[in-house]
Amino acid sequence: MDWDALSHTVRECTLCDLYKTRTQAVFGVGNRKAQWMVIGEAPGAEEDARGEPFVGRAGQLLNSMLRAIGLAREDVFIANILKSRPPSNRDPRPEEVRVCLPYLYRQIELVNPRLILCVGRIAAQNLLNTTETIGKLRGRLHQIAAARPMIVTYHPAYLLRSPAEKRKSWADLVLAMQTFERLGG
Repeated sequence: MDWDALSHTVRECTLCDLYKTRTQAVFGVGNRKAQWMVIGEAPGAEEDARGEPFVGRAGQLLNSMLRAIGLAREDVFIANILKSRPPSNRDPRPEEVRVCLPYLYRQIELVNPRLILCVGRIAAQNLLNTTETIGKLRGRLHQIAAARPMIVTYHPAYLLRSPAEKRKSWADLVLAMQTFERLGG
């Protein structure tokens, strides 16, 4: 599927019950030829209303995090594991992830990023097929989707609730920058 077909398929998807409660599918946004891709968990209420990932307070912090490493939001492609908002912002169910993950993997193929920044425990555990804590997953290089390098860090919403963890997240961003430079970025 090309971008248009994929976007249409996501907008019309009824493979899980989330389509019944969403306002709209949240496909993803940004540079479709980006060298960096940011992957989160699922849309929240504001994202569901606007149709764009990371637009609330967590999105503002994500934008600041990107600026701190010399990137603008427009430089990266931002997507989520789920394309529809789970009711009450509950964690995604395994069956929802299972039907939505192929859309994300196709986005990864189309963008073909040099580096993936995975934000949050839910996204990391699903992409890496593990139950390890984010504390154990962050701070090191992972490979997903045809051996693409991925760095895991805390979700911006978590950092808003736990500002003391921002130092660790900065270390993850430094690791991401160093990894990108080693890849010839």
